[in-house]
Amino acid sequence: MTTFESNIQNIYGEKGKAWLRSLSTLIDNTASRLGLCDLKPISNLSYNYVLSGFQGDRPIILKVGLDICSLKKEAFALRCFAGLGAVKVIAEEDGLILLERAVPGTSLKSCFLPKEAENIEIACRVMKQLHKAKVPQTHCFPHIKDWLAALDKDWEVPLRYLEKARQLRDRLLQMPSQDVLLHGDLHHDNILQNDDQWIAIDPKGVIGPPIFETWAFVMNMEKDTEFIANFFRFDLQGVRDWYFVHLILAVCWNLEDNIDSTLFMGLAEKAYQLK
Repeated sequence: MTTFESNIQNIYGEKGKAWLRSLSTLIDNTASRLGLCDLKPISNLSYNYVLSGFQGDRPIILKVGLDICSLKKEAFALRCFAGLGAVKVIAEEDGLILLERAVPGTSLKSCFLPKEAENIEIACRVMKQLHKAKVPQTHCFPHIKDWLAALDKDWEVPLRYLEKARQLRDRLLQMPSQDVLLHGDLHHDNILQNDDQWIAIDPKGVIGPPIFETWAFVMNMEKDTEFIANFFRFDLQGVRDWYFVHLILAVCWNLEDNIDSTLFMGLAEKAYQLK
């Protein structure tokens, strides 16, 4: 069983199993209706079934999934980010998004090791461009405080870490800041090369302070947080505190979805010691 299949079954149970069985027919029908060809699934599937292909001569990405609300929110966020360094939405229906494909589509993660110092700057510049988007007057995006409310539940997480995350969250949310529309998951696999530019894909769409965005593209915990603080003129400890808070939140989300949380828990243990 693939990671994708395991994720779908863990989250959706019998509904997920039935959806997986019907997936081939769904893709065939969608391809016929939208004029898509040469569809091939990408290699790193997680929670949605994502395929690359063409619509006529146009390179495209087709994304289908069971979380209809999440896909609608993603499409809306991409439209808000239009012209500001995000992939273009071609079409949207319940349970699917058709996107213009980045070409060559190299992810920032794939060139991390040889260009570590350059990559953190690329991520910061993509973030800075995205945050120029206006928060729409009417929207369905949650506020970051809504996400962080999950920390108040009882989780199988070491109590010292959970209590620390709650304390930091409460203090950080009181800090003065101009809220913006955040991507919400701006890690290196969600930043792709498109011609001579780098663009973002797969936004979650959430409202909050800009500093919250930075956690996802931290690879070298000490060096990257220092670079981020200098680049944006953020308080260094504030960057590190937000990083720790979101790592614990990620652990909680994984536990909720019955997904292994070892990676985020290990990072949180290191971040707990970072001052």
